[in-house]
Amino acid sequence: MSSKDSTPNASASAFANAPAKTSATLSTSLLLDGFRQKDAILALSKQIHKLAKNLKTPLKMMEVCGGHTHTLMRYGLKGLLPSNIECIHGPGCPVCVMPKSRINQAYTIAMQPNVILLTLGDMLKVPGSNGSLQDARAKGADVRFLYSPSQALQIALKNPSKKVVFFAIGFETTTPMSAALLSRAIEAKCQNLFFHINHILVPPPLEAILDSKDCAINALIAPSHVSVITGAKIYKPLLEKYRIPIVVSGFEPVDMMQSIAMLASQANDIQTHNANPKLEVQYTRVVNMQGNQKAQELVNTFFEIAPSFEWRGLGEVPNSSLRLRKEYRAYDAVREFEEVLDFTPIADNKSCRCGDILRGVAKPLDCKVFGKSCIPSHPLGSCMVSSEGACAAYYKYGAC
Repeated sequence: MSSKDSTPNASASAFANAPAKTSATLSTSLLLDGFRQKDAILALSKQIHKLAKNLKTPLKMMEVCGGHTHTLMRYGLKGLLPSNIECIHGPGCPVCVMPKSRINQAYTIAMQPNVILLTLGDMLKVPGSNGSLQDARAKGADVRFLYSPSQALQIALKNPSKKVVFFAIGFETTTPMSAALLSRAIEAKCQNLFFHINHILVPPPLEAILDSKDCAINALIAPSHVSVITGAKIYKPLLEKYRIPIVVSGFEPVDMMQSIAMLASQANDIQTHNANPKLEVQYTRVVNMQGNQKAQELVNTFFEIAPSFEWRGLGEVPNSSLRLRKEYRAYDAVREFEEVLDFTPIADNKSCRCGDILRGVAKPLDCKVFGKSCIPSHPLGSCMVSSEGACAAYYKYGAC
């Protein structure tokens, strides 16, 4: 699909296809300002309202990625939508969906002697049964957060007498970085770097949600950063099985509004003319159908699909995560620390509705502890911890 084909009106097209200003330095404003224009956003809102008048059935679209949820809340886009177009928040936040059992394993590993545990910043505050990794650090554990996974190799090489464990999380977006890190560790003959792999896949949990009896979702706003790696092709099986429109959207306000307009247009065609739903790419400046094949090959070299993974709110979802291939199990932290790890699933706090929110059957305001006993500085659930969590978005920006 060309950018011209994916642009729903002239107002959006005017800025989306305009050439960047000549500049010696490529600034953030040059990349973003054109996608935050008030006139374009309002023009798209007007178009969406016009399309919504013809809908016989409300459009209940799940924005899968937490980054999309934050865009909707931060810029007040939900308030620009008609009442028969609803945003349903999805499970596309890797910190939010991490079960307590995995956090407990990281905590246990961190508390072992001569261990340095490394992870990304958001994971530090997610509470497990015994506390968070931040609590483990307060008790004397050597827990460090990374700006980039590549730092893990540097730390391992500088601390040869320590077992350095990288608590790896993320969807298909970040998996290539873990694969590249492992490749470099092998090249450097580094034998004290281990990986606790928690890399997960987007399509399987969506299938689990769409299969559930209480699911009312009839459209998807698909993640864009994931799609840069995998290509939009990974959503074709969902399109064929569930027969709902899917649009891969960028993160800027106009991206989101344009994607919603594309979904509303599809819904109109489906309901009025019995048209077939389509998989479309709004984020054509970055995403194509095939994705980054070099990154895919790198991931396939070191990882394979695991039989099952426990998702917070969803439970065990088959074939929804990755694990190291057998020939690289020497780098597997679970294998290295197996004797001290507990693999028992652990229920969430009964007062917290994070699991329901991740399944799209509840909103943060439906939770009785939201903004009361559960706040960013004292989170009861992971949806309030992560910078991509729906509860964090509602708390920070308010409900529009």
